[in-house]
Amino acid sequence: MKFITNTLLLCLLSSPIVALRSPALPELDHHKAQNIISTPASLASSSSSTGQEPSTADLVHLHKSLVEIPSITGAEANATAFLVDYLRGRGFTVETQYAAPGRDNLWAYVGKTRQTRVLVTSHIDTVPPYWPYERKSKDGTLLSEDAPLSSSDTIWGRGTVDAKGSVASIILAVEQLLHSDTIGEGDVAILVDVGEEKGGEGIRAANNLGLSWESVIFGEPTQLKLGRGHKGGLGFNVTAHGKAGHSGYPELGENAISQLVRGLNALLAVDLPGSEEFGNTTLNIGLITGGVAANVIPETAFATVHVRVAGGTPAGIEKQIREALLAVEPSLTFDFPYGIGPVSLDYDVDGFDTIVLNYGTDIPGLKGDHKKYLYGPGDFLVTHSDHEHLRVDDLEEAVEGYKKLITHALEKKD
Repeated sequence: MKFITNTLLLCLLSSPIVALRSPALPELDHHKAQNIISTPASLASSSSSTGQEPSTADLVHLHKSLVEIPSITGAEANATAFLVDYLRGRGFTVETQYAAPGRDNLWAYVGKTRQTRVLVTSHIDTVPPYWPYERKSKDGTLLSEDAPLSSSDTIWGRGTVDAKGSVASIILAVEQLLHSDTIGEGDVAILVDVGEEKGGEGIRAANNLGLSWESVIFGEPTQLKLGRGHKGGLGFNVTAHGKAGHSGYPELGENAISQLVRGLNALLAVDLPGSEEFGNTTLNIGLITGGVAANVIPETAFATVHVRVAGGTPAGIEKQIREALLAVEPSLTFDFPYGIGPVSLDYDVDGFDTIVLNYGTDIPGLKGDHKKYLYGPGDFLVTHSDHEHLRVDDLEEAVEGYKKLITHALEKKD
């Protein structure tokens, strides 16, 4: 937080026109929202400090700056602070919105018009662990910082794909559209939120902005295809309750780990519903804990499971899971904190291949009657891995893709 405070203070001192709360904005509860607002000197300055259209070099530099700042979920503050400073320097009006202690969303738009027709959004948080930034040539040679830039170069590191590639491409797309006077005040706003990878605090907080849009474009890795939809999700915890004792006398205790293993084995045999559009419903037993020592009968054991819902309903799948596990271990207890069915998306834009994704997104968390588009650079098959990477030309193509989606969304209705 000290870094954020110092960065914002420098911005306040260096900006010629700054208001902590603009009279044009609605009154905000400062226990729930913190707003730092910078009014641009002119719309013409919003493209870049030089007045030139942002280039591929600008795109790669912004992407590099973002990837080099670790922003694992829960620790996004430094990356948000960087973007506040960057976007303010490009002439955008910038607000930060409280999402959780020490964690803010970023909201940027042109001029004084908060309400826009289109919202373009992605998330700044990443999964752990942090992997440093590297740029390599087509043949895999590690390149120095001052090496010539090629569209065939690959960029490696945590967040390069999920989803800082989308964040950088979105920002450059909006800047280029502003520079060409294709869009103006009231057309597009940018939201960069926190917590997408775990909990979704950021997108839920965005519902408190009091705004609505005709269309929202969500940035996630889609292999540069337009999403037709993505699977839903059902998360749950299952706990086994045993009786502790000396392992030399197993008849005197009840082994919770054995109970849990029998229950999970039954879970793997459950026939979960799928669908033609979204494929098979799958599950992942992602975490198992239990016991205290090898010579102690474990009293408790615990597992966390995530289901990728492709058909049926979360309530129906929950019922199947409970019945299957309780049939073999009646003492098991459950906690189902959330459940979301498959998400259908809009894809009424010519010129894109389409795809159905198996992962989840922020899309269900943003309330409103808006069109929903999902698009972004990079291959989702390398995300959350130690070999996360994408090519420079993926970023370049994504800028053009976002521009096309934005302009389509702004076309006048018949």
